[in-house]
Amino acid sequence: MKKIKLAVMVSGRGSNLQAIIDYVERGDLPAEIALVVSNRANAQAVERARRHGITSIVFERSDYPSRLARDLAMTAAIEDHGVDLVVMAGYDQLVADELLVRFAGQIINIHPSLLPAFAGGLHAQADAWEYGVKLAGCTVHFVTPGPADGGQIILQKAIPVLEEDTAETLAQRILAEEHKLLPEGIRLFAEGRLELNGRRVRIKPVGSDNLYSARELLV
Repeated sequence: MKKIKLAVMVSGRGSNLQAIIDYVERGDLPAEIALVVSNRANAQAVERARRHGITSIVFERSDYPSRLARDLAMTAAIEDHGVDLVVMAGYDQLVADELLVRFAGQIINIHPSLLPAFAGGLHAQADAWEYGVKLAGCTVHFVTPGPADGGQIILQKAIPVLEEDTAETLAQRILAEEHKLLPEGIRLFAEGRLELNGRRVRIKPVGSDNLYSARELLV
């Protein structure tokens, strides 16, 4: 199977980026990371990319006259690298609709809650714990214009909230599931097995005919 090219957008530690790198280097993903994009020069994720010889570009807001100008520059860089799929892996800012429209059907995100619960926040794990839910988890979804974390759901993983959990231990257990769920979402996209019907995403069985362009279905 031909490998797809990824751009991974990051802001912090980059543990999800590292999970993708590990899957790629083991040969468990039909993908290569063509570019890492960050909005923070001091992000640990940028150093992870450097250690693995992956091209990274930092787009700090202060270097551009507006956030839109920054996001358009990111869009151009991703285009220049011939990317097939943009993966938001801990990117901590909303991006301009212009970027989302350009990569419609080609951009996914990992969110640390069972969407649509606790959407839009940077502390969804703690919010879930404080609310007293009995099940938490994570979601891989398409990124679309509109409400934050409102795109079509691709995969979800639920975990029980234990009586002894704290917000921190719950976050750690959710993160461990993110490291498996996000690469799985990438693999399904690479294999052409995601079929969209309105808000629903059907996972087609292995060997299905009529592989599709997600971009064509979402535009």
